[in-house]
Amino acid sequence: MLTEFKLSLHTWTIHTTPLETCLEAAAYGGFDAIEIRRSDIVQCYEKGMSKDDVIGMIRDSGVTVSVLGTEYGWWFTPPDETRRLFEVLRETCEIACAVGCDMIMSAPGQVTGTIEDAVEATKVAGDIVGEHDLSLALEFNSQHPLVNKTTVLREIVERADRTNCGMLLDAYHLHRSQGMETGLKDVTADELFAFQYSDVPPVPEPGVRRPVDRLVPGEGVIDWTFLLWRLSEIGYDSYLSYEAPNPALWERCPKEVCAEGVRVTRELVEKASMEMQKN
Repeated sequence: MLTEFKLSLHTWTIHTTPLETCLEAAAYGGFDAIEIRRSDIVQCYEKGMSKDDVIGMIRDSGVTVSVLGTEYGWWFTPPDETRRLFEVLRETCEIACAVGCDMIMSAPGQVTGTIEDAVEATKVAGDIVGEHDLSLALEFNSQHPLVNKTTVLREIVERADRTNCGMLLDAYHLHRSQGMETGLKDVTADELFAFQYSDVPPVPEPGVRRPVDRLVPGEGVIDWTFLLWRLSEIGYDSYLSYEAPNPALWERCPKEVCAEGVRVTRELVEKASMEMQKN
């Protein structure tokens, strides 16, 4: 039987929208939760809001925070910058605790290094997040020169040996790296902490570390029946986070984008469920 997935809005999908409006749009669209980026928090600070102001705004919205992102890059940065990024991580954990979020996420960012660098940094990050009784979901990027597939990400997580650290997988990056079937092969529920999704165009732009050509599910080339079936088979029962950054979506009403995202995702889940019943 197909999992009844919970849906979360990733704020990059409505990138040009202030956090307060993102919260409103997520609720209007019918998402079960929201995934907030570190950049959303920073933009609030740039407007003169304090950390307590941001926490209060999120709490007052009544929207559940599924995942809170921290600033990327700490896997591979020089010592001084790594220390700064770990201070950001500590603040991110404090905000997460204050708004009732139990999951922090991070990705490789725009820099690179060695697997050994990433392993040692993950040990430290895992301990920081663990001090707050939170989990840390780590993502690979199909366009990163090193951390670009499930096997590499798994090696970093396993060698760091922190039980509160796991993998964040993304449908877009899975498809563009080793392919969906290979990327999800042998993945277990214990190691899969979070999942993001969007569709992929037939000819995605190559070599862009932060691609914004992602599509509404069903408008690209991903086999959604297989993906949803595989996630159910794995036993993944946490949020699916709708991350579809695309300038075409940013120009639209954020509430309409959110409502469309929920609708088409639910339709794909229903379709996949019917296909599974036939087989």
